[in-house]
Amino acid sequence: MNILPLLKLMKTKMIQFVSLLLIFLLVASCTDNYVPKPRGFFRIDLPERDYIVLDSIFPYVFEYPVYAIINSDPHAPDQPYWINIDFPRFKASVHLSYKNVNGDLSNYTEDAHALVMKHIPKASSIEEIRIDNPANNIHGLIYNIGGTGAASPYQFYITDSTKHFLRGALYFNTLPNNDSLAPVIEFLKEDIMHLLETARWK
Repeated sequence: MNILPLLKLMKTKMIQFVSLLLIFLLVASCTDNYVPKPRGFFRIDLPERDYIVLDSIFPYVFEYPVYAIINSDPHAPDQPYWINIDFPRFKASVHLSYKNVNGDLSNYTEDAHALVMKHIPKASSIEEIRIDNPANNIHGLIYNIGGTGAASPYQFYITDSTKHFLRGALYFNTLPNNDSLAPVIEFLKEDIMHLLETARWK
């Protein structure tokens, strides 16, 4: 019995089967089932916390992070006690403005409140947190401003109610996108809280 024609037939059938399989796989792989990955953000490495004391010519004292730099406020050269706590690694600054209270405390607290209210169009929430540290004669408010586009997510003021008033605001030198900045904002909030907990008047 001659099996050669049978082998040729099996070879032809095998080639046809493999060809059909390849065509099927090619068609199946070209379907529009693309699922985009969720948008990600760059990983941000946060430094180890450590603090040093700011005790200079200023009428206030506090501890600030070693990874920050103290600079005078370039926009207020006539205000010697206005400073910026700059965080170059995060392109962030805490702007501090100091006023000597002389019976006009209500004006300063209203101004601080008005500056916070300017963020309402971009804010999803504004939480007020009271500050009371009788041991250091520190009283005031923290404004925790929620929302992706809020230019300043954290502001505060402290006072002794009779002589000193210090206002602060956290800003980033980037377009506001507080979703991507969230880890840095939370990190710097702790540094600001440390500043407030260690603040005292001269």
